[in-house]
Amino acid sequence: MRRHLVYSAAALAATIASFGLTAGSAFASGPVPTTSTTAATPTSTTTTGTTASALSATAGASSTTTTTTTTPATSTATTTTTTPTTAPAPAKKAKATLYLLNAFFVQRQAVIVPNRPMQVGGVVRPYVPGQWVDIKSFLGHKLIKSDRLRIQPSRNGSYGGFSEKLTIPGTGVVRITVTHKRTPQMLGFLAQRGIASLNENVGFGSTGPFVQLIQQQLQALHFYIPQTGVFDQGTALALDAYHRLLGTGVSQSLDGPTISSLLDGRGAFKVRYPGDGTHVEGNLSKQLLALIHGSSVYRIYPISSGKPSTPTILGRFHVYYRVPGYLPDGMYYSSFFFSGYAIHGYDPAPDYPASHGCMRLPIVDAISVFQWITYGDGVDVYY
Repeated sequence: MRRHLVYSAAALAATIASFGLTAGSAFASGPVPTTSTTAATPTSTTTTGTTASALSATAGASSTTTTTTTTPATSTATTTTTTPTTAPAPAKKAKATLYLLNAFFVQRQAVIVPNRPMQVGGVVRPYVPGQWVDIKSFLGHKLIKSDRLRIQPSRNGSYGGFSEKLTIPGTGVVRITVTHKRTPQMLGFLAQRGIASLNENVGFGSTGPFVQLIQQQLQALHFYIPQTGVFDQGTALALDAYHRLLGTGVSQSLDGPTISSLLDGRGAFKVRYPGDGTHVEGNLSKQLLALIHGSSVYRIYPISSGKPSTPTILGRFHVYYRVPGYLPDGMYYSSFFFSGYAIHGYDPAPDYPASHGCMRLPIVDAISVFQWITYGDGVDVYY
């Protein structure tokens, strides 16, 4: 029986050898590795046999070894194409400049009057689409307005802009801030501007920025007024002349309507004879005298013309005689244009017709008129 078993084992080993398969060769070859990204499941073939080494290790016992041969399967590889990404453009550095429209400037300092609308404008360079700014306005430490505005492009798109209406409710220092928070397209920035809101309650003898502003506005409308910064006689006379021009009577007061008209730049002397070159026009209906170059008014003064019993002569004349200083009858720095009719200073020179036919000027105005007029200048007198 033992011989038979040995014979059978030897026969089985010979049979396995005839197929060229041994346990050692099967484990040495192993499965074929797969390298594709996507692969089908490999097909495995299992062969069961009795190894000779196992038989010799255990006498008369059967031992089975499972050998797995892996057959490579057909693989399908997937090729992945990667598109190169473009780095985002860096955020642009911008700068904002603020402008205070409708504001005024006294000694290069921006000023405004309470409850008078003004406009804050801003220019941002360069323009970047889709950007916003936050604008805040403070009166002292109190926030009076806050808004968020889109930056709008200019016509050619090289810069952007924004605009905000603002009314200051009181007096004090106004601070306006404009901020832009950083975005992927534009870096952040901050712009600030200050402006003084002035006290309008002034009277004769007052000084300060508001008085200076009023004097500036009167001068801009061509009224003769020395820029003293003091609410003095010159300021009062110029205000009187301004009321006459507006047709609001005769007054040296500075009330709300007068302030508004001045700041709005209302009122203009209408030249009747622009073809007369350098000349003087006396408008007796308004009791005003104007020094004129062609159609451009140089200065305007209040006058007192002839009273009803001794009216001022009407017509178009020329200066033929000039006398500096005082004459015996009190005429001061006189320019005669017809017979005894003259333009001169006199005290008094009231705000109504009171002379003997001349055009009287306040004493403080006489020299400036005399220095401007020369021989041959036209003098046009009319109602």
